[in-house]
Amino acid sequence: MKRSTLAAAALCALIALPAAAQDREGWPDAITIGTGSQGGTYFGYGSGFGAMISEALGINAGVEITGGPVQNVTLVETGEHQLAFVTLGPADEARKGQSPLMPGVEHVNVRALFPMYQTPLQAAVLASSDIQSFDDLAGKRIGVGPKGGTSATYWTRYFEETGAGASLSYAGGSDTAGQLKDGLIDAFVYAAGLPTGAYSQLAVENDVRFLSMDDATLAKMIEVVPAMAPFTIPANTYEDQPEDLQSVSLWNFAIANADMPDSLAYEITKLAMTNNERMTTIHAAAKETLPENVLKNAVLPFHPGAVQWFEENGYTIPDNLK
Repeated sequence: MKRSTLAAAALCALIALPAAAQDREGWPDAITIGTGSQGGTYFGYGSGFGAMISEALGINAGVEITGGPVQNVTLVETGEHQLAFVTLGPADEARKGQSPLMPGVEHVNVRALFPMYQTPLQAAVLASSDIQSFDDLAGKRIGVGPKGGTSATYWTRYFEETGAGASLSYAGGSDTAGQLKDGLIDAFVYAAGLPTGAYSQLAVENDVRFLSMDDATLAKMIEVVPAMAPFTIPANTYEDQPEDLQSVSLWNFAIANADMPDSLAYEITKLAMTNNERMTTIHAAAKETLPENVLKNAVLPFHPGAVQWFEENGYTIPDNLK
């Protein structure tokens, strides 16, 4: 075979290789994914997606249990974690320098990668409880999830604004469900994608009542957190939940530090956006992990690698988000 033919063949082979194989300049050997507490959606979603990254991109992607979005956005800002999950409310506040973990420090290095799913606020009590509505939570002992998470951040604000006089405790999703089961708290309020593992297990093992927000509660929550929007938790999401529940929700996005190589951000985004069937086997909430939801984020700038993937695939990212 002539030398020119060999060169052409080699060039064609290179072109046929995926981007990850062609351009790995600056790629780390391993990345850490900031998730949330065990029993929450972030941890299950992150564990499965981390395995996909390791398999497809040849990077050891390990997950770390964290306090959730408030902590995650700071861990990515400081470069301690390379990838993490956030709800847009805490992420936007951190971007503006309003993070309770780093007050006054604008998080300027955080970049969005791809849409994940919506996080609704949820609430459950044991069926034997006399608590029938959110008004009945006044003066009760309430578990609100881990400090630094979406749940603790916004439920705490809600109870402060309503003057409910509730006694709040902070722990991971699974631990809080155990506290409700053992009678250490009167109610378990949370924020996580559907179905939430801690609630699913709780409802299987116990008779549970899930609370639905009335119009006044919905309006108050949106007043407290304007980034939230009305959301319906479908009937039979959990055992002992025969009817739809009215609630509010925030969108979740995967984020990375601005220093992540563009080619790596591109490949991670591509992996999530082109494998929805597999993503939903990781967690049912991933049914919303779709490229058409990219502009549910209107507050965080996107990573250039993510912008490249979306625009190559027909989605226009506004200039103010680049």
